[in-house]
Amino acid sequence: MLGCECFCWHDKHTDDDEFFPLPVPQPFSLPSPIPDWPSGQGFATGKINLGELEVVKITEFESVWSCDLFRGKAKGVTFYKPVGIPDGFFCLGYYCQPNDHPLRGYVLAARERVASIPEACCDHGSVSGFPALRKPVNYSLIWSSDSLRNGCGFFWLPNAPVGYKAMGILVTDMPEEPSVDEVRCVREDLTETCEIKDAILSVGADPFQVWSTRPCKRGMFCKGVSVGTFFCSTYFVSEDEELEIACLKNLDPTLHAMPDLNQIHALIKHYGARVFFHPDEDYLPSSVQWFFKNGALLCKDGMLKGEPIDYRGSNLPCGGKNDGAFWIDLPGDDRARSNVKKGNLESAELYVHVKPALGGTFTDVVMWIFCPFNGPANLKIGLMNIQMNKLGQHVSDWEHFTLRISNFTGELWQVYFSQHSGGEWVDASDLEYIEGNKPIVYSSKHGHASFPHPGMYLQGSVKLGIGIRNDAARSKYFVDSSTRYQIIAAEYLGDGVVTEPCWLNYMREWGPTIVYDSRSELDRIINLLPFFVRFSVENIFDLFPTELYGEEGPTGPKEKDNWGGDERC
Repeated sequence: MLGCECFCWHDKHTDDDEFFPLPVPQPFSLPSPIPDWPSGQGFATGKINLGELEVVKITEFESVWSCDLFRGKAKGVTFYKPVGIPDGFFCLGYYCQPNDHPLRGYVLAARERVASIPEACCDHGSVSGFPALRKPVNYSLIWSSDSLRNGCGFFWLPNAPVGYKAMGILVTDMPEEPSVDEVRCVREDLTETCEIKDAILSVGADPFQVWSTRPCKRGMFCKGVSVGTFFCSTYFVSEDEELEIACLKNLDPTLHAMPDLNQIHALIKHYGARVFFHPDEDYLPSSVQWFFKNGALLCKDGMLKGEPIDYRGSNLPCGGKNDGAFWIDLPGDDRARSNVKKGNLESAELYVHVKPALGGTFTDVVMWIFCPFNGPANLKIGLMNIQMNKLGQHVSDWEHFTLRISNFTGELWQVYFSQHSGGEWVDASDLEYIEGNKPIVYSSKHGHASFPHPGMYLQGSVKLGIGIRNDAARSKYFVDSSTRYQIIAAEYLGDGVVTEPCWLNYMREWGPTIVYDSRSELDRIINLLPFFVRFSVENIFDLFPTELYGEEGPTGPKEKDNWGGDERC
């Protein structure tokens, strides 16, 4: 249980001090109105059935307490009480966010659901006779602030009855304990564990921190539902530590809030990103069929010559695992090889995988783009930029970005930008748009990593200014994914709704393994450096990303962790 000590600090106010009002976060809305989506089952209806519970998303808030602990060094944080909760629904916890971000968060409110078909609710083995929601027994005071500058803030953990879990923290500006009618706790079998995500507030001298939360288990087969609340504590919390609050669990096997096929097409038409390639890009994308038609070869271990690949990929070995027995390579003829490396923008299209996220409360529209070749790296060492000859090259390059869409409203919520071995989620309020609500994706020169804005992004040591340059800019080279796409998988729709292409189930490598003579390239770099900034070869190896040392052939979309799991950040 959390400690209930009350930590307070007092600012000494002098006549020279000035109190400036904290910035007030303003609500964000997409550039254009959201259309009326095609009719379907439960997508974008405002409510989602989780089995014994029905939930709504609350986006209206009343400010309870704000703090600006660092006097201008940070924008501060505000804690909010959800308001406008529909009759019959109950608050599960409060919301908070930094003041320098648009006000666009949410918390869920819940009510018990009476199912017309009892089996739909009871398939998970519910605890018969116990309600899904109950009031807390009382509260524990986690932490409080009594500051001339920030006023009083009190943080309360609901103490749940036995067999129930709290979903979030409450905040008040008065020392009196909140009413037990303020929130509800959820029966334990209807919840899953959650973990801390992003740090929102850390009080300097006091051991008090605030984090956003997310389900511990995430992916298209996982049931954890984010409530939108925050967690706070007066002690160190590790990322894998079980918290005193939980998230919800979706026990409705039908995933009725997910979009049907017509709605998926409407979402892509409305939100499909425009992907811009660098004006100096030498290795553009193509369709997979164009790659196969123009001489791509299927190679087999022990065989001297590769076999031409059918344009549909029907002669590729399907299933199994990546055992190194097969790989794909460029044509043997030098002229054909050079032609295929350049790609073919006219044929390029996005390959779309649609899947549930966060227990079916969001839809992830994952857009894969294929490039026949990944170009050599451009290294930055301080003010020097050095174009490598071979390091970073490999045959075939699969990159992706992901549109995360709310199943409550059909609103674009976030976009994930894949960047080599990781990536980042970017809120809809921080994106660039074109032609209404279509976000812009910038693909980096040669490496094809995705970024939300133009510029130079360094992969390596930003502090030392040493690493791989990722240059992104707008140009005449682009692909409009709202019109040039192919849906290749949407497992939740059931068998036969989406036909997967043959090549999707090729689980081996899409290129040969390449081992670089890294020493000679790095020696060339070292010799270009001024004497007083030269590093040993070992230190430079430590600073550069590991993919510089050698490239295994990349695998296809289904072999990536994010095919069934969540994105890597």
